[in-house]
Amino acid sequence: MTGQVVADQFSSRLVAVAEATEAMLEKLLQSHCLPGEKERPPRLLEAMRYGALGGGKRLRPFLLVETARLFGREGEGVMRAACALEMIHCYSLIHDDLPAMDDDDLRRGRPTVHKAFDEAAAILAGDGLLTYAFDVVADAPTHEDPAVRADLAVMLARAAGLGGMVGGQALDLEAEKSQAPHSEGFVALMQSMKTGALLLYAVEAGARMGGADERQKAALSRYGAALGAAFQVADDILDAEGDEQALGKRAGKDAERNKATLVAILGLAKARKRRDALAREAIDALDEGGFGAKAAVLAEAARFTVARKS
Repeated sequence: MTGQVVADQFSSRLVAVAEATEAMLEKLLQSHCLPGEKERPPRLLEAMRYGALGGGKRLRPFLLVETARLFGREGEGVMRAACALEMIHCYSLIHDDLPAMDDDDLRRGRPTVHKAFDEAAAILAGDGLLTYAFDVVADAPTHEDPAVRADLAVMLARAAGLGGMVGGQALDLEAEKSQAPHSEGFVALMQSMKTGALLLYAVEAGARMGGADERQKAALSRYGAALGAAFQVADDILDAEGDEQALGKRAGKDAERNKATLVAILGLAKARKRRDALAREAIDALDEGGFGAKAAVLAEAARFTVARKS
């Protein structure tokens, strides 16, 4: 396939997965109660829906779906797992935007949840999405094998929690207050947790659902780790030089808040080189895994990560 054919295929698949994610989230975030639930408070549900629906590229669901698809695994169960991951991501954005965290008023081109509702509603909406994600991933319709569902839940907890995304956010906030220069090693560790952990989970969860062998899992883990690192460097570059309207959020806040970024340490030119090298590393990992043309869309995802404008 030519580069343009692959790029077009990637674009169509990204849109298709985003639409399927939206539809599944819409289905999951309805007002009717599940067995064991007593009531879904309308305003809380509205805040959860506001934070989860109607925006974003849905890159994390895309990576999970496309990785599972490498092994012929598709359907409702895969979409449920993808939406559980997206609920974790959306919860993290809701909480990150709060005044006590990054204090942002704009997300995806519209007011953040605590601005559209209030801080208490935003905290509870994030709590609700976080908890519901584990309900979804552990429930029988997600996979017929209880062992797979248990693995997905444990992997998600570790990617999202103390030693993953939440821990990375804590390190990020601590770094803002530090008077000492941030080291490159510290930034790489923090970003691998705060941003990279969920992107890596997306790939590893898709591999687990698809039944990848050890060689394939190792290659996909290398791909996911490199892509996650490239994504965060690209994000830092966009914050430094991106257009606020295109980004859908405030630009330039990293420098204002002494954020620990590779842009701050390396400068823009070297950060771009690092970003591009990481994307190549991700693509090489797919080749090492022996996936061939089947992984063309995932390889294009790495190229998209470094070329995106928002």
